Amino acid sequence: MIQVELVNRSGIGVADAEMREFALDILGCENVEGGELGLWFVPPDEIRALKAEHLGLDEITDVLSFPMDGTAPLAEGQPRALGDIFICPQVVENSWRAPLAHGLLHLLGYEHGARMSRREKELLT
Repeated sequence: MIQVELVNRSGIGVADAEMREFALDILGCENVEGGELGLWFVPPDEIRALKAEHLGLDEITDVLSFPMDGTAPLAEGQPRALGDIFICPQVVENSWRAPLAHGLLHLLGYEHGARMSRREKELLT
């Protein structure tokens, strides 16, 4: 079972149930059967501060991912902490689906490049 914790500090309403379902669909497509996932919706100043602190870039972005356990084997009975995804609704231009898919793939070990781009397109169609 995958537990999704959703926190919205952005000041903008988000479609909680739809986002959870989309995240669970993607994780299912990637054969992730259990774990814990944090989805955070934050304002521009917060995502900018996170990017500056963790990536050394003082700029706003639509999504940041912070993986935890990755896909390495865990001790039996230990829940997998997939990580946290931060999305800034004020920066997302059209749909939150693309940034969420992008963030989830990063949590699962994908790096920017052709493989990740191809997988994002598959998941979004």
